[in-house]
Order: sequence, then C-alpha cells, then structure tokens
Amino acid sequence: MSRPPFRQLDDRYQGEYADDVRLTSGPPPSQHPYASMGRPRSKLNPVTWGTKTCIAVAVGFVVLLIIVIVGAVVGVRNNRYPDYSPLRYSLQDTYGGPEFFDDFDYFTGYDPTGGFVHYVDQPGSVALNLTSATASSAILKVDTTELAASTGRKSARVSSKKQYNSGLFIFDILHTPYGCGTWPALWLVDQVNWPMNGEIDVVEAVNAATTGNQMALHTSKGCTMNVKRKATGEVLSNNCHNATNNNQGCAVRGEVDTFGAGFNQNGGGIYAMEWRSAGIRIWFFPRSSIPPSLDPSSPAPNPDPSTFGTPLADYPSTDCDINKHFRNQSIVANVDLCGTWAGQPEVYNTQGGCPGLCSDRVANSPEAFEQAYWEFGNWWVYQAA
Repeated sequence: MSRPPFRQLDDRYQGEYADDVRLTSGPPPSQHPYASMGRPRSKLNPVTWGTKTCIAVAVGFVVLLIIVIVGAVVGVRNNRYPDYSPLRYSLQDTYGGPEFFDDFDYFTGYDPTGGFVHYVDQPGSVALNLTSATASSAILKVDTTELAASTGRKSARVSSKKQYNSGLFIFDILHTPYGCGTWPALWLVDQVNWPMNGEIDVVEAVNAATTGNQMALHTSKGCTMNVKRKATGEVLSNNCHNATNNNQGCAVRGEVDTFGAGFNQNGGGIYAMEWRSAGIRIWFFPRSSIPPSLDPSSPAPNPDPSTFGTPLADYPSTDCDINKHFRNQSIVANVDLCGTWAGQPEVYNTQGGCPGLCSDRVANSPEAFEQAYWEFGNWWVYQAA
C-alpha cells in the first residue's frame, strides 16, 4: 500500500503513521539552519575575554578597591572624636564678695595689643572707681570722667594670681561692656609665655557687639580644628596658630544675645568652660535657663558638664594636643579700647558702623563709655578628682 504524501496526512492516519509524522516534523539536526554557526559568545563569560579586556577589568577592580579603602580610612578619620566621659569635679577656688579683686594682679601701662588705653594699678583703679566690689557683684569699667584723654583713656585689666592647667570654670556675668571703641574680654592666658602656653577667649567682642560673643583659642603652630565637633556656634576659622588669619585663632561665634545690649537686657547669664585633656568646651546659659547644678544663688554650685547639653563652642583634642598647647593660665578680665581689632577701620567703621576715628572718640567722648563696664557675680573654679 502506498503512503500518502506528508502534506496530505490528516487525523485518519495519526494512529498508523504517528511515528513517521514525528520523525519528519523538522529537518535532521545536521541540517538545522544554525548548526554550522555554533553558540553565540557571551561578553559576560570571562572565558571568552581577550587579553586587553582582562587587563582592563583587573585595573578597574584595583581602582575600585583603592577607592573603597581610601573612603573607609577618610570616613574613620572624619569621625574621630575624643572621649568626654564625665569627670568628678570638686570646688577649688571662689572669686566673689567684697574681696573679689584681692586675688588678682593689676596690669599697668600701655596695652601690648596697641589699644588707646592706660591700664591703671590697684590703688588708682580704686580711687577712680574703675574696680569695685560688694557682697553681690564686682565691677570693672572704663573711666568716664576725663574730658580730654589725649594719650588714651584709663581702664582696668586684672589677672588671677593663681594659674591653672585644667579645670571647670563657671563665670556668672550680669553685664557686658559695649560701645564704639571698646574691646572687652574675659579670657585665660599665660602672659609671660604667649603663644607657647596658649590663650582661651571665653567671652569677647568689639564695638557695639552686635554679632554676639566670639570665642577662640590662640596657640603656637600645630593646633587645628577642622575635625568633627559638636557645638551650636558658628565656626569662623579652624587654625588656632597665632601666625595665621591675622591672629584670629580658631574662632566660634555665638548668637547676638550672647554678648552686649541683648545679653544685658536679659539679665546676663552664666558661661561655663571645661578645659581637660579631651578638649575645651564652652557653654552659655541665659539667666532664664540656668541649669539647677549651676544655680548662682547657692553657696557653691555642683556642676556636671554631662548634663549641660551641646556646648556653644567645642575644641576637641583630635588634632590639637591640649596638654601641650595650654598651660599655666591666669584668668584675665579687661576692657581695651581701639587696638588691633576694635580700632581697625574695616572693623570700627565698616562692620561696627562707628563714626570718625576710634582714637578721637576714646579721647574726647567720655559719655560714650557709660556702658563700657563688666559686672560679675561669683566665679567658681573646679578641679577633677
């Protein structure tokens, strides 16, 4: 029996010729259209890569590995931060009452920073009422009586007889000096060995003090602050070396009411400065927000910096050896006039909005310095146990 052609197969023959249909449903493997071409190459298969491709991939891997390692190192470096674990502090010194100035020396003569001022000794300061103290506060001020102070106006500058190498310093401040031509400061320094033993500016401003308190460290070479810091103030500069940035130091600026008229109208406040191997930190507390542990009405506050919150300024020891750069510091309070900061035209006229020449105002306008005085409550100095 002859078989019908393949194209004529239908359901009638599926039973008898099913195997034949399956066998003839496509061309033999040897006749497949792609049999002679082999499998297409995959670019993702390293077996198929040429020498140049292998080298390029190896170089790329090495570069990627370097980037990862460098990124990890930079990340670790940028996140370095000292251990500010709480220390146990005990009260060492108190400055207050009618004897406030008894533990201070009076600087005399012309200002070493070029101020248009005469610093008066202790008897002269008392006679001119430049320094005075009562049971509740101490005042340090600029003279407002001399009509023509042609060689500089009289003022006072005092420094503690005792020197410190660390500690927690609490300053209760009722009034800060301000006004065109003024340069007041509350600071710590070794006046004989500056800048080798450093300087810590806790409270400082110039002229009308409309930009708030400017804190700073001044050191010899090798102390910088372009590292991780935890503070609320505005960083102005990171190099503490006195030979950089016109001796601006590593400066941090607070809000407007941290100094000057706003500070005074709010009843003043408390500045706390902790100086230890891990770093130097400064806090400011307005009169309305003083922590219970700093209550100035108590005979001796019991401060705990770990409860103070984020400081206004933070100077960690990450890239600055605190113990090396800060030693033998006395507490200094003064009101300078004009000088290398407040008296510069770009500061006095442009930034401060003050009229004429600084020296003319100081010499001939005693009434302009009615607000140029410090008023302090008590100061306390604590040492770690």
